[in-house]
Amino acid sequence: MNLDEIKPASSDNDAASPGLIRLKDFRPKSVFNVPVSDIPKARFPVIDMHTHSWQPDTDIGKWVKKMDEAGVEKSVILSFETGAAFDAVLGRFAGYKERFDVWCGFDYTGYDLPGTAWIERAVAELERCARMGAKGVGELGDKGLGEFYSRPVAAYGMHLDDSRMQPLWQKCGELHMPVSIHIADPIWMYLPMDASNDGLMNAYTWRIDMDKPGILDHGQLLRSFEKIVSGNPDTIFIACHFANCTHDLEAVGKMLERYPNLYTDITSRLEEIAAVPRYARAFCEKFQDRILYGTDLGYDPVMTMEYAARLYKSTFRLLESADEHFYDHDLYSYHWSLHGLALEDAVLRKIYRENALKIIA
Repeated sequence: MNLDEIKPASSDNDAASPGLIRLKDFRPKSVFNVPVSDIPKARFPVIDMHTHSWQPDTDIGKWVKKMDEAGVEKSVILSFETGAAFDAVLGRFAGYKERFDVWCGFDYTGYDLPGTAWIERAVAELERCARMGAKGVGELGDKGLGEFYSRPVAAYGMHLDDSRMQPLWQKCGELHMPVSIHIADPIWMYLPMDASNDGLMNAYTWRIDMDKPGILDHGQLLRSFEKIVSGNPDTIFIACHFANCTHDLEAVGKMLERYPNLYTDITSRLEEIAAVPRYARAFCEKFQDRILYGTDLGYDPVMTMEYAARLYKSTFRLLESADEHFYDHDLYSYHWSLHGLALEDAVLRKIYRENALKIIA
């Protein structure tokens, strides 16, 4: 037989060729025979400091059942809402007051008009929400174009450190309402969408268009956030998602060292630091008094109660186990493998619950 006539098992013309596999279809399976942990319930009671209000037709009682099964004693609802919409969210959870704290947004209506009438209304609405039962404010957010999460109006063009915002930050401190802020996005979203982008599989979906006029980059956003934290020492701030500094935990660590009124949560970024487990574990140990547990449950319409159960289990596995080189493609859209942090019990207790009690008690 002429060896030149033998067709390779795979070629560039073959549909199964690696050269034709699309990045978004890359779903590797670990070949390593290593321990696999199944942790459906957290080792210690949990307070979830970062959830949302789900859809209007969601059965809250079913969520409470999933929380019970996972060992979650309370969830904080970051509603984004003000006015009648906030009142409606508050009403949906009224039957479970011991299990949920509901937070409101800011009302930016009229922020782009001359004068101070809008800020006076915004402060008055914040006070009204507090009287109604709002326990905090959030999730606020600025990815570069301005504040956009609160409803009914986004405040594009106005950033956190805008002087017009100061009365709101001050009032939050006076009302003892902590503020949860999504500042920037992971660094991959700001980098070129090319073959050198380490987080491309996730970044392309959430990419930031840096060519838009007036947009702030990642560093500028962090500085705007730090300015309000330093300027309002009587107001507690929570930097969601490790302040989107999972690529450089030292950056958020320096802020935690400088500002005793600052906390951070692990929400929707645990899968990022799980790529560097020794580095991440050291960070969690060093700042164990300032890190909060969170899941982001209820934000995306595709989430179901089954999804909630899977996400609880995944976060517990990442925090508690020493499992190595595993994937969870149904939950996370990154190419890298995951590794458990194997945190000590004392650290877990603080992240799961004790640090939250310092904020919401």
